[in-house]
Amino acid sequence: MSIITVEGLTKKFGDFTAVNDISFEVGKGEIFAFLGHNGAGKSTTIKMLITLLSPTAGSALVDGHDVRRDSAAVRNSIGYVPQMISVDGTLTAYENMLLMAKLYDIPRKDREARVREVLAFLKLEEHTESLVRTFSGGMVRKMEVGQAMLHRPKALLLDEPTTGLDPVARQSVWDHLLELRDKFGTTIFFSTHNMEEADAVSDRVAIMNHGKLAALGTVDELKARTGLPAATLEDAFIKFTGNRLEDGGSFRDVRRARRLGRRLG
Repeated sequence: MSIITVEGLTKKFGDFTAVNDISFEVGKGEIFAFLGHNGAGKSTTIKMLITLLSPTAGSALVDGHDVRRDSAAVRNSIGYVPQMISVDGTLTAYENMLLMAKLYDIPRKDREARVREVLAFLKLEEHTESLVRTFSGGMVRKMEVGQAMLHRPKALLLDEPTTGLDPVARQSVWDHLLELRDKFGTTIFFSTHNMEEADAVSDRVAIMNHGKLAALGTVDELKARTGLPAATLEDAFIKFTGNRLEDGGSFRDVRRARRLGRRLG
């Protein structure tokens, strides 16, 4: 059963085509990676799926709801973790979560229990009353994931979820995302330019290149299509795009990295 269905989706900004006639489906409970360099169209596609941008052409359904005609229902069905930092460093972990619970219109009688449940799930109970500005990069990202899952969405969309994080923090974030999928059946749709990340966690990978869908399949399928013995996902990426994808950065650059990726789409 598909939770996301995209047909001929296109987005133009004047004469520039950011997303060019792409089609794909994402199954319920699937971990789906959107792989591509900065400017490939990954963020623009996600923004259309979460109803922040209206498509120029084509269609997209999320949990059966059209992103143009039924945007409120789409937003109720999803959680979204943006590239830009979305927590308030001047508030505590509990206060950030409670604010988001109110924005999601979680009933007043359920808010405190839901917030504490999510903080426990993320193993942040000991930091409930700590200011978020004192958190590490990995803790901040877990907070953002927690905010997005408060209303128990059917699909969680993450735009470059581990950009700027060190390997330990990156693994911690993914441990919780995988547990979220396994425990609740949540679909995980994430964009990335991290080859190892896409290889390690994805059920399927879509490779974007200059606004087009260059390839789609499981990691093993994409590797096999290279025709190379012991092929890597990077080999597959080069075959389908003609480009090498580099990853880098450190936590101290997390804000700058996220802002840059957001601008470039």
